[in-house]
Amino acid sequence: MWRVRRELAVFKILGALVCAGLGVYWWFEGDFRGVMLAVPAALLVGAMGLRDVLVPERLAADASGITVVHGFAGKLHVPWEAVWDVKVDVRRRWGLRSEMLEIDTGDNLHLFSPHELGTSPTEVAAALRRRGT
Repeated sequence: MWRVRRELAVFKILGALVCAGLGVYWWFEGDFRGVMLAVPAALLVGAMGLRDVLVPERLAADASGITVVHGFAGKLHVPWEAVWDVKVDVRRRWGLRSEMLEIDTGDNLHLFSPHELGTSPTEVAAALRRRGT
């Protein structure tokens, strides 16, 4: 079972509250451009934080297959036979290295970042390959 770290969810919720507070402040100051920036930012970051609280578990594996988050807060169980490929996409840009776990099920490509998994995608891919064989 791989899940979002609690600290990340807390930071997203705090960021949404800060954006909302700035929106209220700018409203009373008469800065409507600031309000137009702060309100969508508060809604977006708040929705991301809410998803992290409602569905912290992004990926789970058992003997029958894997369960992934599908949509905003839904879950989808995929049997091992339907998993075509599990790989890690590694990219280097501006001196930084990023990883994304890719699970190909034929109909869908499920992507997971290290932040969603709470650990390195390389470790998760190795664990899934061991379990799936």
